Amino acid sequence: MTSDERIPGPPQVFDAHLHIIDPSYPLTENNGYLPPAFTVPDYRARTAPLGVVGGAVVSGSFQGFDQTYLLDALRRLGPGFVGVTQLPASVTDEEITRLDSCGVRAVRFNVRRGGSETLDHLRTLARRVHAVARWHVELYIDARELPELAPVLRSLPAVSVDHLGLSEEGLPALLSLVERGARVKATGFGRVDLDVAKAVRAVLDVNPRALFFGTDLPSTRARRPFQDDDLRLLADLAGPEHTAAVLHDNAAAFYRV
Repeated sequence: MTSDERIPGPPQVFDAHLHIIDPSYPLTENNGYLPPAFTVPDYRARTAPLGVVGGAVVSGSFQGFDQTYLLDALRRLGPGFVGVTQLPASVTDEEITRLDSCGVRAVRFNVRRGGSETLDHLRTLARRVHAVARWHVELYIDARELPELAPVLRSLPAVSVDHLGLSEEGLPALLSLVERGARVKATGFGRVDLDVAKAVRAVLDVNPRALFFGTDLPSTRARRPFQDDDLRLLADLAGPEHTAAVLHDNAAAFYRV
């Protein structure tokens, strides 16, 4: 077999949405829910067959404004992994800079579950973290709520939306945001109320650079957890032209890895 005939290896994967849950650090019940442990070794073992070379550790509602677990997780995961945190509006520029030096790259507004700052501070906090550290904003939100936020979101430097915007009814609003530069995480297939294939194709049609893969592990409170077939489905939908971008390149560039 010549070099031109070699079978290519599996694509590299940047997991743009994962959670690390370490009971050694503060956890707060959210609506009576406290997740089971899912540590860095648990994550490594679960994703060993997937070709993961990096990813984004995302703070959940049950972690509030705690940074200790996140910085420890990033240290353990090593190069290629970054953080998405939740911050109060009172955070100082010095703290943002410190977190950035440790690998944090975005601030999350958890509209769906809480635990983050409220949307009253979305515009000012989003603009400040971008000015100080070039961070973007991530929204865990039902896309049906996007139209009322549109004037604010269109004014922000960089935005991504979790889990395909969650709902079929919200897909038009999500696509309108993508047309204006927003990114979308193809994550949480077991928690959405929409046709995943239809939503993925629609985002790809608008902007193939806007879509990121993520496992959403350990899939807390989802109707079903992430399955390896979710990654295969997304690769099939992206096709040879866009697979590398959707599974790795788009997110790696957005998170500045």
